[in-house]
Amino acid sequence: MNSKDLSYWYEIAKPILDHPEYQKRKKYMHHGDTSVYTHSVGVSLRAFQIGKKFNLDLKSLIIAGLLHDFYKTPWQDVKEHLPLFKRHGFTHAKDALLNSRIYFSEYLNPTIENSILRHMFPLNKIPPKTKEGFVLTIADKLESLDLLLSKKSLLLSLGVRI
Repeated sequence: MNSKDLSYWYEIAKPILDHPEYQKRKKYMHHGDTSVYTHSVGVSLRAFQIGKKFNLDLKSLIIAGLLHDFYKTPWQDVKEHLPLFKRHGFTHAKDALLNSRIYFSEYLNPTIENSILRHMFPLNKIPPKTKEGFVLTIADKLESLDLLLSKKSLLLSLGVRI
């Protein structure tokens, strides 16, 4: 990504990144030792890069990427046994949207809201309505896959059988 693109991304992202409530996501673990903050920045950057190639709404992709996992409580803190469809993977998108409306309503639009709400497709049955929503969904899966593959590669390089 060139410096002009990165400057544009940062100009849009900065007010969200600097917000004290968003900063708390540095302490929420996503998977392994990667924070929700780091994961979400990666998703936002990746969605931005993909969206640029397809001439999509870049501002919406940047914001949706940052807020797609902006849920209230770290999923690891939930100790009660919940039915499958009440667990984090099925509920956090709605929670992230509701929480985004509380803290960042001035940055939301229908594209961003639907992208956040539907980013877990196909785990949630209803697909996104927009191309931006599909790009966010793909960027999220790619970012998570990269994390998984890098950990697998590290273990293999250490001689750990998987």
